[in-house]
Amino acid sequence: MTANEYQREAMRTLNPALDRDAVLLNGVMGLCGEAGEAINIVKKHLAQGHPLDREALVRELGDVAWYLAETAAALDLDLETVLRVNLAKLRARYPEGFCAEQSMHRDKAPALDK
Repeated sequence: MTANEYQREAMRTLNPALDRDAVLLNGVMGLCGEAGEAINIVKKHLAQGHPLDREALVRELGDVAWYLAETAAALDLDLETVLRVNLAKLRARYPEGFCAEQSMHRDKAPALDK
């Protein structure tokens, strides 16, 4: 399955009563909520001694994918475009692959005047 095939199939479950702005808002709020659920599973594992619940984490990652697809759809974008743009950004940032030095010295916003 391609990312665009996933998006088409997943968007069959999009609430048709929502207008574009509501879809956008629901998408970004959903991304935040599902990412929070994913980190909670990892937190329980790393900080509270629980075994890693991989199945629950996979389900949450799927929910993140759904909300990513919804957010892209609200912007009239397909997922493969979003992924392609992200890879182009990463290639420009790390042309030879990840480098801690480049990560630490990325372009930073100018300091605020006090």
